[in-house]
Amino acid sequence: MRRTLTEDENFMKKALFEARKAYKIGETPIGCVIVRTHLYDGTELEIPEIIARGYNKRNTEKSTLAHAEISAIRKAAKKLGDWRLEGCTIYVTLEPCQMCAGALVQSRIDRVVIGAMNRKAGCAGSVLNLLEEPRFNHQAIVERGVLESECSGLMKRFFAELREKNKG
Repeated sequence: MRRTLTEDENFMKKALFEARKAYKIGETPIGCVIVRTHLYDGTELEIPEIIARGYNKRNTEKSTLAHAEISAIRKAAKKLGDWRLEGCTIYVTLEPCQMCAGALVQSRIDRVVIGAMNRKAGCAGSVLNLLEEPRFNHQAIVERGVLESECSGLMKRFFAELREKNKG
């Protein structure tokens, strides 16, 4: 019997869709979506809505700043008309680096849901934990390991293919 996806798993699937866009253009497959929950027509019913999407384009744009999270943060801020992303959750397939974790803290995002951890460069608990640093004026709630095997599997396939390609 097939189990029902949780809300976090459902939105992580959407982030994986974005990561596959990066994969298709030869970029490291990292994707994310930013979700905001709002009340439906004045009722008590909360409706989550994707307000921004992003995927890695560092090589395509020749920019250190072209990370999935930075792209999505820009789009979400533009859509909301505010740099503060309070009331929002980001779903990201790979643990954010120091730049992206810092941008998430600065954006005041409420929650960060991570697929796979990044033992070499992650700043949500692997190398550092900038998202939950109590000395900052904002901390995010962090959930780790949502669809971890799918997220890490995509990364492993990408780098295995890249190594094979670079052999020839």
